[in-house]
Amino acid sequence: MLTIHTLNFSYGDLKVLWDVDLQVNQGEIVTVVGSNGAGKSTTLKNISRLVKPTSGSLTFNGTDLTKLEPHQVVEQGIVQVPEGRKIFPEMTVLENLRMGSYIKSSRGDREANIDRAFTLFPRLKERARQLGGTMSGGEQQMLAIARGLMANPKLLLLDEPSLGLAPLFVKFIFDIITEINRQGVTILLVEQNVFQSLRISHRAYVLETGRVVLSGTGEALLNDEHVKKAFLGM
Repeated sequence: MLTIHTLNFSYGDLKVLWDVDLQVNQGEIVTVVGSNGAGKSTTLKNISRLVKPTSGSLTFNGTDLTKLEPHQVVEQGIVQVPEGRKIFPEMTVLENLRMGSYIKSSRGDREANIDRAFTLFPRLKERARQLGGTMSGGEQQMLAIARGLMANPKLLLLDEPSLGLAPLFVKFIFDIITEINRQGVTILLVEQNVFQSLRISHRAYVLETGRVVLSGTGEALLNDEHVKKAFLGM
Protein backbone atom coordinates (compact mmCIF):
# COMPACT_ATOMS: atom_id res chain seq x y z
CA MET A 1 0.00 0.00 0.00
CA LEU A 2 2.64 2.55 1.14
CA THR A 3 6.29 2.20 0.20
CA ILE A 4 9.03 4.59 1.31
CA HIS A 5 12.44 4.04 -0.26
CA THR A 6 15.71 5.73 0.74
CA LEU A 7 13.93 8.79 2.12
CA ASN A 8 16.23 11.65 3.10
CA PHE A 9 15.14 14.93 4.61
CA SER A 10 16.86 18.01 6.02
CA TYR A 11 15.72 21.14 7.82
CA GLY A 12 18.18 23.54 6.23
CA ASP A 13 21.65 22.22 7.08
CA LEU A 14 20.31 19.80 9.69
CA LYS A 15 19.78 16.33 8.26
CA VAL A 16 16.91 14.55 10.00
CA LEU A 17 16.20 11.40 7.95
CA TRP A 18 18.85 9.13 6.46
CA ASP A 19 17.86 6.58 3.78
CA VAL A 20 14.64 5.53 5.52
CA ASP A 21 12.97 2.44 4.05
CA LEU A 22 9.47 1.62 5.29
CA GLN A 23 6.48 -0.32 4.04
CA VAL A 24 2.85 -0.52 5.12
CA ASN A 25 0.64 -3.28 3.74
CA GLN A 26 -3.13 -3.07 3.51
CA GLY A 27 -4.89 -4.05 6.73
CA GLU A 28 -1.85 -3.62 8.99
CA ILE A 29 -1.06 -1.58 12.05
CA VAL A 30 2.55 -0.51 11.55
CA THR A 31 4.31 1.46 14.28
CA VAL A 32 7.38 3.67 14.16
CA VAL A 33 8.94 3.98 17.61
CA GLY A 34 11.87 5.98 18.84
CA SER A 35 12.90 8.68 21.25
CA ASN A 36 12.31 12.42 20.86
CA GLY A 37 14.11 13.79 17.82
CA ALA A 38 14.44 10.43 16.10
CA GLY A 39 12.55 11.63 13.01
CA LYS A 40 9.22 9.90 13.58
CA SER A 41 6.93 12.89 13.09
CA THR A 42 9.08 14.16 10.22
CA THR A 43 8.49 10.86 8.43
CA LEU A 44 4.72 11.37 8.67
CA LYS A 45 5.01 14.96 7.48
CA ASN A 46 6.86 13.73 4.38
CA ILE A 47 4.07 11.26 3.65
CA SER A 48 1.43 13.97 4.06
CA ARG A 49 3.51 16.35 1.91
CA LEU A 50 3.64 18.94 4.68
CA VAL A 51 7.37 18.96 3.95
CA LYS A 52 9.28 17.97 0.82
CA PRO A 53 11.91 15.22 0.94
CA THR A 54 15.49 15.96 -0.01
CA SER A 55 15.56 12.70 -1.93
CA GLY A 56 13.92 9.29 -2.06
CA SER A 57 10.53 7.99 -3.14
CA LEU A 58 7.10 7.68 -1.52
CA THR A 59 4.40 5.72 -3.33
CA PHE A 60 0.86 4.91 -2.28
CA ASN A 61 -1.05 2.28 -4.24
CA GLY A 62 1.25 3.03 -7.17
CA THR A 63 0.86 6.83 -6.99
CA ASP A 64 3.98 8.97 -6.54
CA LEU A 65 3.21 11.10 -3.49
CA THR A 66 6.11 13.47 -4.12
CA LYS A 67 4.21 14.95 -7.06
CA LEU A 68 1.12 15.78 -4.99
CA GLU A 69 0.02 18.68 -2.82
CA PRO A 70 -1.19 17.96 0.75
CA HIS A 71 -4.90 18.16 -0.16
CA GLN A 72 -4.30 15.72 -3.02
CA VAL A 73 -2.70 13.27 -0.59
CA VAL A 74 -5.91 13.37 1.46
CA GLU A 75 -7.91 12.74 -1.70
CA GLN A 76 -5.78 9.62 -2.27
CA GLY A 77 -7.03 8.30 1.09
CA ILE A 78 -4.18 9.27 3.45
CA VAL A 79 -5.29 11.23 6.51
CA GLN A 80 -3.03 12.43 9.33
CA VAL A 81 -4.10 13.00 12.92
CA PRO A 82 -1.41 15.44 14.08
CA GLU A 83 0.57 15.46 17.29
CA GLY A 84 -1.03 17.75 19.85
CA ARG A 85 -4.51 17.03 18.42
CA LYS A 86 -4.90 20.42 16.63
CA ILE A 87 -8.67 20.50 16.89
CA PHE A 88 -10.57 23.73 16.23
CA PRO A 89 -11.07 24.99 19.81
CA GLU A 90 -13.73 27.58 18.98
CA MET A 91 -15.87 25.09 17.10
CA THR A 92 -18.24 22.54 18.62
CA VAL A 93 -17.56 18.82 18.48
CA LEU A 94 -20.07 18.48 15.66
CA GLU A 95 -18.50 21.34 13.69
CA ASN A 96 -15.05 19.81 14.12
CA LEU A 97 -16.31 16.52 12.75
CA ARG A 98 -17.93 18.18 9.75
CA MET A 99 -14.62 19.91 8.97
CA GLY A 100 -13.08 16.47 8.62
CA SER A 101 -15.29 15.65 5.63
CA TYR A 102 -14.43 18.61 3.43
CA ILE A 103 -13.09 16.53 0.51
CA LYS A 104 -15.68 15.84 -2.13
CA SER A 105 -15.46 12.06 -1.95
CA SER A 106 -16.45 11.97 1.74
CA ARG A 107 -19.26 14.54 1.78
CA GLY A 108 -21.94 12.04 0.87
CA ASP A 109 -20.97 9.88 3.86
CA ARG A 110 -20.87 12.78 6.33
CA GLU A 111 -23.90 11.86 8.44
CA ALA A 112 -23.06 8.15 8.42
CA ASN A 113 -19.51 8.96 9.51
CA ILE A 114 -20.77 11.20 12.31
CA ASP A 115 -22.88 8.27 13.53
CA ARG A 116 -19.80 6.05 13.28
CA ALA A 117 -17.76 8.55 15.31
CA PHE A 118 -20.42 8.72 18.01
CA THR A 119 -20.54 4.91 18.17
CA LEU A 120 -16.77 4.70 18.61
CA PHE A 121 -16.72 7.63 21.03
CA PRO A 122 -20.01 7.87 22.96
CA ARG A 123 -18.56 10.72 25.02
CA LEU A 124 -18.36 12.87 21.89
CA LYS A 125 -22.05 12.32 21.29
CA GLU A 126 -22.76 13.59 24.81
CA ARG A 127 -20.67 16.69 24.03
CA ALA A 128 -21.77 17.27 20.44
CA ARG A 129 -22.65 20.94 21.08
CA GLN A 130 -19.68 21.65 23.37
CA LEU A 131 -16.74 23.74 22.18
CA GLY A 132 -13.72 21.56 21.46
CA GLY A 133 -11.36 23.78 23.43
CA THR A 134 -13.31 23.28 26.67
CA MET A 135 -12.85 19.50 26.72
CA SER A 136 -10.15 17.47 28.45
CA GLY A 137 -7.02 16.33 26.62
CA GLY A 138 -8.35 12.79 26.31
CA GLU A 139 -11.65 13.99 24.89
CA GLN A 140 -9.83 16.24 22.42
CA GLN A 141 -7.76 13.25 21.28
CA MET A 142 -10.96 11.30 20.69
CA LEU A 143 -12.24 14.21 18.62
CA ALA A 144 -9.01 14.45 16.61
CA ILE A 145 -9.16 10.75 15.70
CA ALA A 146 -12.89 10.92 14.94
CA ARG A 147 -12.34 13.96 12.72
CA GLY A 148 -9.64 12.04 10.82
CA LEU A 149 -12.06 9.19 10.17
CA MET A 150 -14.59 11.59 8.61
CA ALA A 151 -12.57 11.63 5.36
CA ASN A 152 -12.91 7.84 4.86
CA PRO A 153 -9.17 7.18 5.08
CA LYS A 154 -7.59 4.13 3.54
CA LEU A 155 -4.44 4.86 5.55
CA LEU A 156 -4.66 6.70 8.88
CA LEU A 157 -1.47 8.37 10.15
CA LEU A 158 -1.51 8.79 13.92
CA ASP A 159 1.18 11.03 15.45
CA GLU A 160 1.68 10.43 19.20
CA PRO A 161 -2.02 9.82 20.02
CA SER A 162 -1.29 8.90 23.66
CA LEU A 163 0.96 11.88 24.41
CA GLY A 164 0.04 13.66 27.64
CA LEU A 165 -2.98 11.50 28.41
CA ALA A 166 -3.92 9.94 31.73
CA PRO A 167 -3.24 6.16 31.92
CA LEU A 168 -6.94 5.28 31.64
CA PHE A 169 -7.25 7.31 28.43
CA VAL A 170 -4.03 5.77 27.05
CA LYS A 171 -5.48 2.26 27.30
CA PHE A 172 -8.73 3.44 25.72
CA ILE A 173 -6.94 5.10 22.79
CA PHE A 174 -4.94 1.96 21.98
CA ASP A 175 -8.09 -0.16 22.21
CA ILE A 176 -9.79 2.26 19.78
CA ILE A 177 -6.85 2.08 17.35
CA THR A 178 -7.21 -1.70 17.33
CA GLU A 179 -10.97 -1.41 16.70
CA ILE A 180 -10.51 1.09 13.86
CA ASN A 181 -8.05 -1.30 12.24
CA ARG A 182 -10.48 -4.20 12.73
CA GLN A 183 -13.05 -2.16 10.81
CA GLY A 184 -10.73 -2.07 7.79
CA VAL A 185 -8.55 1.03 8.16
CA THR A 186 -4.81 0.56 7.70
CA ILE A 187 -2.80 2.46 10.33
CA LEU A 188 0.69 3.93 10.51
CA LEU A 189 1.32 4.87 14.11
CA VAL A 190 4.11 7.04 15.53
CA GLU A 191 4.48 6.60 19.28
CA GLN A 192 6.78 7.06 22.25
CA ASN A 193 4.72 4.57 24.27
CA VAL A 194 6.75 1.64 22.99
CA PHE A 195 5.15 -1.15 24.98
CA GLN A 196 1.53 -0.32 24.15
CA SER A 197 2.19 0.44 20.49
CA LEU A 198 4.25 -2.69 19.81
CA ARG A 199 1.66 -4.78 21.65
CA ILE A 200 -1.03 -3.90 19.07
CA SER A 201 1.20 -3.73 15.96
CA HIS A 202 1.53 -6.25 13.18
CA ARG A 203 4.96 -4.84 12.31
CA ALA A 204 7.17 -2.02 13.55
CA TYR A 205 10.29 0.01 12.85
CA VAL A 206 12.73 1.53 15.33
CA LEU A 207 14.13 4.94 14.36
CA GLU A 208 17.27 6.29 15.99
CA THR A 209 18.72 9.66 14.92
CA GLY A 210 16.85 9.46 11.61
CA ARG A 211 17.86 5.94 10.69
CA VAL A 212 15.91 2.67 10.76
CA VAL A 213 17.96 0.46 13.07
CA LEU A 214 15.49 -2.39 13.61
CA SER A 215 12.32 -3.75 12.05
CA GLY A 216 10.13 -6.78 12.58
CA THR A 217 6.85 -7.91 14.04
CA GLY A 218 5.55 -6.07 17.06
CA GLU A 219 6.00 -9.19 19.18
CA ALA A 220 9.58 -9.73 18.01
CA LEU A 221 10.59 -6.16 18.80
CA LEU A 222 8.95 -6.34 22.23
CA ASN A 223 11.28 -9.23 22.96
CA ASP A 224 14.36 -7.64 21.37
CA GLU A 225 17.12 -6.95 23.88
CA HIS A 226 18.02 -3.56 22.36
CA VAL A 227 14.40 -2.41 22.50
CA LYS A 228 14.02 -3.64 26.07
CA LYS A 229 17.15 -1.80 27.19
CA ALA A 230 16.62 1.42 25.19
CA PHE A 231 12.87 1.92 25.59
CA LEU A 232 11.39 -0.40 28.20
CA GLY A 233 13.92 -0.03 31.01
CA MET A 234 14.49 -3.78 31.19
